[in-house]
Amino acid sequence: MLSANNINRKSWIKYDSNSDFPIQNIPFGVFKTNKNNFHIASRIGDTIISLKNLEKYGFFEDLCLTKDTFQGKNLNKLLKQNKSIWRSVRNKICDLFDLENVQAKELISKENILFEHKKIEMVLPVKIGDYTDFYSSKDHATNVGKMFRDPENALLPNWLHIPVGYHGRSSSIVISGSPVKRPKGQILPKEAKIPIFSECKLLDFELEMGFITGQANKLGDTINIDNAEEYIFGLCLFNDWSARDIQKWEYVPLGPFLGKSFNSSMSPWIITLDALEHFKVAGEKQNPEVLDYLKFKGNKNYDINLEVLIKSKTSKPTLVTKSNFKYMYWNMSQQLAHHSINGCNINAGDLMASGTISGPNESEFGSMLELSWAGKKTIKLENGEERKFLQNGDTVIMKGYAVKNNLRIGFGELTNTII
Repeated sequence: MLSANNINRKSWIKYDSNSDFPIQNIPFGVFKTNKNNFHIASRIGDTIISLKNLEKYGFFEDLCLTKDTFQGKNLNKLLKQNKSIWRSVRNKICDLFDLENVQAKELISKENILFEHKKIEMVLPVKIGDYTDFYSSKDHATNVGKMFRDPENALLPNWLHIPVGYHGRSSSIVISGSPVKRPKGQILPKEAKIPIFSECKLLDFELEMGFITGQANKLGDTINIDNAEEYIFGLCLFNDWSARDIQKWEYVPLGPFLGKSFNSSMSPWIITLDALEHFKVAGEKQNPEVLDYLKFKGNKNYDINLEVLIKSKTSKPTLVTKSNFKYMYWNMSQQLAHHSINGCNINAGDLMASGTISGPNESEFGSMLELSWAGKKTIKLENGEERKFLQNGDTVIMKGYAVKNNLRIGFGELTNTII
């Protein structure tokens, strides 16, 4: 059923060998033209494919799609259909753009289906109903615990038993390219006992990945870990911006609030779980043994390289960290199974984020909080400027890609500038 994953496929659309979007990727997104027309889309190389018009001109007639699946402004109508439909769509797109499909090339080239990426604007691909942020990187949780609690007992007692998470704010999730306004709130200055109202002074990025769900369980039902992947449509890059000083004052006793809800940003292309099948790897052995509903079989982590670059007003982009999604202690299947174990209903278009992804080495830390070790160290930019936390005018660029056997599947970039 995964014919789209054939690594020997080539496309009649030309693209560079190091492109994030070969024919084996087939991501899903939404763009609008300068006439404000919305198109659900896919992409091969730098060519954007209107799925709206492919459907309109009858190219999907042999698929069991819900009527007008691609005629709206988001992917939610597709997400409400099951995984076999998602697969059939991806396989069909691959077949249409396969180098050997001369007939499809002739038909498609006559219609208004292909767009140049420079002439369109990407928009949020999903109408996000609910957003949950997990805290699933052991190295990150350990680093934060060492900084602010007992270094000998960095992880809280529950951390190795459950995928810790909190419900975030979906209304403030924005697309790559959107400006990020520095938030204001209450801050408790050093040595003070009474808070002040101030702009955030310790603004931070958090290197994360998010996954988008399809229609899953009814309220009161649970998702079995063995088929949790049936409800995961795909992944994106995710930056869960963090106002560290606001967060530090407010988070006890109920956790993140204003320090997080001002903004989170996601990359425009959703990369399907199927496209990443080649890159599955084993995760860290979980000790102590988890409860039965969290036990799984096979490889559930993914070897996806992650990078963060910072560009100031005057400097070129500087690589500040390189991490990997494979470092997650709690995998996506466990997160989804745990999320629903109390009967919580998961809907099409929900977004779940991984939490900050840090590796074991200092060069793999996924936030400025860790890279500067709470402000004790400095990060040097390409032009000699120094940072402990982010300044106005800084642009944060996140990249993600997986490579194996000469196959590269990428996520493009997630880029936002602080104003």
